[in-house]
Parts: sequence; C-alpha cells; structure tokens
Amino acid sequence: MELSGRILQVLPEKNGESARGPWRKQEYILETQGQYPKTVCFMVWGDRIDEMGIHEGQELTVAIDLESREFNGRWYTDVKAWRVTPQGADAAPPSHGGTGNEPPPHSEEDIPF
Repeated sequence: MELSGRILQVLPEKNGESARGPWRKQEYILETQGQYPKTVCFMVWGDRIDEMGIHEGQELTVAIDLESREFNGRWYTDVKAWRVTPQGADAAPPSHGGTGNEPPPHSEEDIPF
C-alpha cells in the first residue's frame, strides 16, 4: 500500500532494549493529498531511519505495511514504512544512483567502432 503527501511533523525518536537487543523507532505525521486529506502516523525502525532521511515539509510517497495486534483485549495497529520516495523540488536523487530502470551509463570508450 502507498500513501503520498507531506510530512507535517517528525516526532522524537524512541529507543530501548529488548530481549533481542537494542531498538530504535521514529514516527512521522504525513498529510495525504486530495480533496479530503487524511493525517497518518507511520513509523520507521532501526538503521532505516538514517537511510531514509525524512524531514518536515518533505513531499513523499511512502510504501507501508499495516499490522494489528491484540494486547489485554485492545487492538493496536502499526503503520510501518518500508520504502520512501521523495517527490517535487526538494526531492534528492536516490542514494544508489537511480531507480534501477535506467540503462547503464556509457562512455565513448564503450563504443565498439
């Protein structure tokens, strides 16, 4: 599932220690686009926080997974981002050099004649 919109707020990072080791989590508030905008809080876990580099005011498309769990008779839902794609004028080029759909770059030395 994907959501597109603008980051309204970057919430304080949370971290802690579990039985599996240390963890970090960052939550962001995104306002969707369209005639009836919605506000959605999504989260990013671990080193992906630094990799994604999300900041306030940024226009993004966020690929998310939804997961609900029950605890003491109440249900809780997580909205976890697994891919973030910047949009618009403040969009930075992907750190891996492209989308993966472009042909490899060529130089004059590659031409066989």
